[in-house]
Amino acid sequence: MLDRRLVTALHVETLRHTELHAEHAPHVLFQASTIGALLDGAYDGDVTFAELAEHGDLGLGTLDALDGEMIALDGRFYRADVDGGIHPVDPVARTPFAVVVPFAPTVDGELSGPLDHDRFLALLDDFVPADATSCAVRVDGAFDLVRARSVPRQHPPYRPLAEVIADEHVFELREATGTVVGFRFPDFAEGLEVSGYHLHFISDDRTRGGHVLSCRPRQVRVRVDPSNDLHVELPPEVDLASTELARSTREALRRAESDA
Repeated sequence: MLDRRLVTALHVETLRHTELHAEHAPHVLFQASTIGALLDGAYDGDVTFAELAEHGDLGLGTLDALDGEMIALDGRFYRADVDGGIHPVDPVARTPFAVVVPFAPTVDGELSGPLDHDRFLALLDDFVPADATSCAVRVDGAFDLVRARSVPRQHPPYRPLAEVIADEHVFELREATGTVVGFRFPDFAEGLEVSGYHLHFISDDRTRGGHVLSCRPRQVRVRVDPSNDLHVELPPEVDLASTELARSTREALRRAESDA
């Protein structure tokens, strides 16, 4: 079951695909499905990227059949393939999991490094207002290193994400300039979302990117869009009551999201 703190601290509104409507409200996060469903192997999406664009212009996620990592930036959607190459996403393509927001930052600042990944995340926390349950982040600039990954397209019958991650392709982008986009959710959102920071990277020349395992910023601009509202579209087979994660699944999620 959902943590009671999630219900009281983060306003969560759920809806089915037939209830979707165009919405571009500032500071409202929109999510297709749940991370718990994705971990269980629900890789067939029911929300198109055209529909996703009606709810936000910055975000991340994946594509049907877990076909790479998705990065949304300035209203454009990109796919990082298994080797980190970047491709535009067709508006009719669908997603089994994504989070977007009409990015309207209220915090703007700079960080100078070089910074290791843990220090970078700690300093990001300093930008987030104390009363914000969640937030979207955009970090632009120069990175000494971005260690990233993507995964190969899957085929039915789908394996759980923990097994797919064993086939992930990890690559390093050195002396890179580009943008990190992502979100921070509280610990009690786990199962519905990835708790902590979930970040993707795309280079300025739009040729390389992927899921960020770790990075070392050198000189970057940080913008933060705080939020206490999350609208979640639930595919027919997904129920919020099923978002509780077993310990083994939680550990798999940690391995999938970090460089550990």
